[in-house]
Amino acid sequence: MLTFTRRDILATGLAGGIGVAAGGPIFAQEDLDTGAPVAGKVERLDPALDALIDADAVVEPLTGGLIWCEGPTWVGGKDGYLLYSDVIGNRIHRLKVGTGDMIWLQPSGYVGALFPNSIKEPGSNGLYATRRGLLLADSGNRGLFRVDYKTKRRTLLHDRFEGKRFNSPNDMCISPRDGSIYFTDPAYGLKDTLESSLRELDFTGIFRVKTDNSLSLVAKVDVPNGIGISPDGTVLYCTDVSRGWLAHRLDSDGSVAETRIFIDPAATGITAGDGLKIDSHGNMWTSMLGGIAIVSPAGRVLGKIVTNSIVSNCELAADGYLYMSCNHQMARIRVKAQKLVVA
Repeated sequence: MLTFTRRDILATGLAGGIGVAAGGPIFAQEDLDTGAPVAGKVERLDPALDALIDADAVVEPLTGGLIWCEGPTWVGGKDGYLLYSDVIGNRIHRLKVGTGDMIWLQPSGYVGALFPNSIKEPGSNGLYATRRGLLLADSGNRGLFRVDYKTKRRTLLHDRFEGKRFNSPNDMCISPRDGSIYFTDPAYGLKDTLESSLRELDFTGIFRVKTDNSLSLVAKVDVPNGIGISPDGTVLYCTDVSRGWLAHRLDSDGSVAETRIFIDPAATGITAGDGLKIDSHGNMWTSMLGGIAIVSPAGRVLGKIVTNSIVSNCELAADGYLYMSCNHQMARIRVKAQKLVVA
């Protein structure tokens, strides 16, 4: 069976079964990830974008030398700091503009001098800062952990469902209604992805961890990735590389009542989604081929941040910037939007 890795999809715009549509990124794919500093510009498609970001906002390159950066999350208030994963480098970095970039946790995932060839991404992927500690989607150890900010002590929340190992937990969000953790479990961290001999579950999907640490399956999704939730906790969003972006309407008990396509790549030209964030007004800031798309709760594309690099994920930080993990580099751009904070 022919399968595609996340990098294949990001590099070719295969999401939704289409190539890069008209109105897609300004930069040709062969111009992406040349090693040059991250650069880009805002593309305003709707006047409503003005309330979220200035059309003349500038993309600022920050730190480089990374293998594949992911999962940026902001810790603290305006004077806080950014944590992000170098998934293949198996470490978490701490970035504070004006102070510098340092390794915060290494290894961030699989522990050992050598990791098995069957594991493609040994480190942490998605991160989520909470008051109780850092939530960590551990691709290498194939589990969901909480890490203490001071001691760096790791606590395993879950690494199995019904006795079977997860594929490779990828990203998470927290419900503003009841504090439940929703996380995606694709097979990206395994060398042969869906065909890996390490797989124990015969599906990929979204799981939920309630505050009492009970685990349940929310939905089976073909190729899940980034995840976010609406400010009222009633809509759970996720990327599904095979179909686009999905919106799951949640019942009062947190289970999925219905699922619909939220962003259709064929209709919008927005392709190759990865990580995403939801702002305090319910707008989605999602990675796409060639940058970030900004989408209203009604599914209207308000604008784009078009970059010369692949963007895997982003974070709306308390210091007034959107931080973007751009393959080998981190970058940021000034925004007006604020993150939906659930800690």
